Amino acid sequence: MSTALHAQLSQFALDVAEGLSHPLQKHIPSRYFYDALGSHLFEAITLLPEYGLTRADERLLRRYAYEIVSMGGFPGVIAELGSGTGSKARFILEAAAQTHPQIRYLPVDVCPSALAACHHRYSQIAEVKPVCAEWMDALKQIPRNRRADERLLLLFLGSSIGNLDRSEMPAFLRTVRASLRNGDAFLLGADLIKDTDVMLAAYDDPTGVTAAFNLNVLGRINRELAGEFNLRCFSHQARWSAGQRRIEMHLVSCRDQTAYIGALDTTFCFRAGETIWTESSHKFTPDELDCLARDSGFVPQVTWLDPAWPFAEALWKPA
Repeated sequence: MSTALHAQLSQFALDVAEGLSHPLQKHIPSRYFYDALGSHLFEAITLLPEYGLTRADERLLRRYAYEIVSMGGFPGVIAELGSGTGSKARFILEAAAQTHPQIRYLPVDVCPSALAACHHRYSQIAEVKPVCAEWMDALKQIPRNRRADERLLLLFLGSSIGNLDRSEMPAFLRTVRASLRNGDAFLLGADLIKDTDVMLAAYDDPTGVTAAFNLNVLGRINRELAGEFNLRCFSHQARWSAGQRRIEMHLVSCRDQTAYIGALDTTFCFRAGETIWTESSHKFTPDELDCLARDSGFVPQVTWLDPAWPFAEALWKPA
């Protein structure tokens, strides 16, 4: 790739070029799932009977919303990393609005259409100020949207923490801690380890919605980067790695093939059976969450557990 071409490319193109050129394991970062179509497909996944994570998250938030808001110090500002369309924040916002007439909601997402949905959904109960950014960039922007006397409740729901590599989690959480002040609070959703077959079914549903979600990342390359991937020549695969305690999603090449990407002016080769690793979904234990909190400069306050689908909502405060 020429230096001039490199300078003209989007971050998406650069990450695809790097990931598909890796000599050991081709990969594409999971954040590129969430274009407009990918966001709609993920919303559909959350409704699947096999994907109990979202319903467990919702049950805990519905049951403990007022307690969460109260323990968070009745915040004036609620920010949510990876908000999507904002559906996960509903009960927290409604509980906060009962006690704070001028609540401000900062949904953070990379998908403009999802942020527009947030604004439409909650503009009647909160001042909605969408932040279209990656998580790390958003953590720098959030402090600019609050007064010195306002408390912040930062939400990171739906087990989004599990999409980070375990080696990346402490540094990320320390960055979160650095963005908070004394009196603020951080609510972390995390999916817990459970029966292997149950976990695998959640990422490989029989109706094929998760497969379509996974394959859409290649469709996005075709649409946005002038790619020539034949999506029928790749298949979706979910794996459980017991050693790493994570579900991995891969796209498997069904035959020896090549795919040209016009924006990169590069052809990539795939062997039959070779995979593109697209997502990791790490699973946790409650004790591990407490250790992550303390190692990152937080003090665990309380962890609520869902009995039907092992899932946790953990409330932490800055140490």
